[in-house]
Order: sequence, then structure tokens, then C-alpha cells
Amino acid sequence: MRFEFATANRVVFGAGTVKEAAPAARAFGERALVVIGDSVERAEGLLAQLRAAGLAVSVFQVFDEPKVETALAGVTQARAQNCNLVIALGGGSVLDTGKAIAALLTNPGEPYDYLEVVGRGQALVNPSAPMIAIPTTAGTGSEVTRNAVLAATQQKVKVSLRSPWMLPRLAIVDPELTYSLPPAVTASTGLDALTQVIEPFLSNAANPMTDALCREGMRRAARSLRQACEHGDDALAREDMSLVSLFGGMALANAKLGAVHGFAGPIGGMFPAPHGAVCARLLPIVLEVNWRAIQERMPQSIILQRFDEVAQILTGKGQARADEGIAWLKELAAALKIPPLAEYGVTTADFPVIAAQAQKASSMKGNPLELTESELLKILGMAG
Repeated sequence: MRFEFATANRVVFGAGTVKEAAPAARAFGERALVVIGDSVERAEGLLAQLRAAGLAVSVFQVFDEPKVETALAGVTQARAQNCNLVIALGGGSVLDTGKAIAALLTNPGEPYDYLEVVGRGQALVNPSAPMIAIPTTAGTGSEVTRNAVLAATQQKVKVSLRSPWMLPRLAIVDPELTYSLPPAVTASTGLDALTQVIEPFLSNAANPMTDALCREGMRRAARSLRQACEHGDDALAREDMSLVSLFGGMALANAKLGAVHGFAGPIGGMFPAPHGAVCARLLPIVLEVNWRAIQERMPQSIILQRFDEVAQILTGKGQARADEGIAWLKELAAALKIPPLAEYGVTTADFPVIAAQAQKASSMKGNPLELTESELLKILGMAG
């Protein structure tokens, strides 16, 4: 057995902890590029605290899922303002943009020198600029991952900029920041978080440390995801889902993902489909196809026991089998009104291109077995 485990240099979790960002930022720099989403109003509290702490602040907004050009625009603004610190407050798109800006700010060349799949995939030369990540959704776990997902518009695919140096210096996870999320966003991001504690557990790079995080994350999601969607003011449910997201980020950064995320990159690059919603739609379908493929081609594999364990955790039944867990996930997705891929313009004519792109995705390398082209197309047909 050999594995390694790395996460953000410091993680602070708890209600109200966003107030600790400004004092901590003073130790990292004096001029901060603050990356936020489409609402400056939601960031005003943090911005005021940073200014009161004596930091010069330059605000950079992210209005949709980030592109390579978005990150470059942020780097240009940061350099023009002589920023030596990046703070990102928002969902996964905002956090990924912030991490990409921090990495590109201190490294020579262009993004395609470092991007996976469509770029040259070179290692970063220098550590990223100091970066503080503050999530406002409970989904991606980007505050503790070592990559940033960017859309390469010409190639119509989402790919990663990845390096251990991209782990934030500080992650502040304040569940109170998720209280105002509407039910649909809570559902899609929550199912993304659940995916990210299931896929690493079933991946071909699972290890005892990530297993522990995944088991605890699955337990908390099973009891709190629907509750958080239906009762957004439930503090305990919101706290649970923030932990699921955090644990999922830690797990995927130190194990691997699988076919759900292998598909999500190409689909998100080709269509205006939110990452979390795509993962939510694909999760039970990918698990079912994987489970049946393993039964056929690897019937003695111990991974089948893990599929059963996932079912036991999700259903709360000690003797549950994999198909019961898959059924539980399908019922949950239906209850949370997760739409089919067709909702985002995906048609059967697109399936071969998506499948071909998915086969090249880095996440697909963690799937517990290599899926055939017909199995990939079957997944898309069931999800469409």
C-alpha cells in the first residue's frame, strides 16, 4: 500500500467563520484580488472587513462557469493592480477561477502550457500566489482540491489546470453562507458533493484516509441532502452538506473520480449545463452500468462489496445490496427534480462525440473498470 494525502494548508470550519478571513489575509499580502460571483451585494460584508483590516481590494466578478479567458482576464487585472493575494468567495466556478488566477499570476507562459488534455500539461514552475477559498455552496469541495476546471471554448471541453501548489493556503467553510441557496441549487450542488464521496470510494485509487472521509460524507448526505433542499433554514442539515462537500474535495484530491466526472467535463464544455446538475443526473446511471459491467467482467472483484457498502450507508439497511442503493439514488434525483440532459440541448446525435471526449478525460482514469464505447453510449442514452 502506498498513498499520499494533501489538502489546504489550513482549514477552518464552522458557522460565522467567514469573519476570520480578513485577519488571516493580512499575513498573506496587502493587495487582494477578490474573486466573486455576479452579486457584489453578497460580498459586501467580506469586502468591508478586508478594507477595515487595511487591505487594498480589487474586485473581479465571474458571471458563469469559468473559461480560460476568464482566468486570463483575472490575471491581467491582478497584475495591473499589483495584487499579491487572491481571495475567492463563491461557488465552485468562483473558487476554480480564483485558484487558476493565483497559479497563473506567478508562473510564466500561457494557460495552455499547463492545461491537461488540450494543453501541454506541463508542471507549474512556481508556487501559486497565496490564496484563500471561501465556498458559498455545498458542492464542489474546490476549497481543498489541487485543480481548477476551466472551459476551453475552441475545443468545447472542460479541462483542469492541476498542481499540488494550487491547494489554497486557507479554506474557510462557513455553512451560514449556504443558507440562502435556492432548492434547485442546493439539490444539484448537493448531489455533486454526494458524487464526490461515492466516486473516490469506488475508484481504483481509493485509500484508507479517503475511505474514512467518503464513508462519513455519505452518511451525512443520506440524512441531510433532501432536508437541506426542502428546509433551507435547517442549520444542522446545512452544516452536514458543507462537511460532505469538504470531505468530497479532500477525497477526490487524494484518490480519483470516475465516469460521472469523466462525462461532466465534455458535456459542460459543449452545452450550457451546470456541472452539479450534470453529475446529479449521471450518478445513479453510471453506478448501475459500472456495477453490471463489473459483475460481468470482474465477478470476483472486491469492488462489488464496496457497491453494497454504498447502498448500506445510503439506505440505512445493514444488508442492502448495490441495486437498492442505485434505486435510492434514482428516487432521490426524481424527488429533487433533476432534469435529463436533453434539458440542456444534448441530443442523441451528440452522444458519439461526448463519449469520445469522455474516454480522454482525466477523471475517467479513476473509474473502477474501463467502460466500452457501447456502455458509454448506453449511459448517455439513459441520462438523455
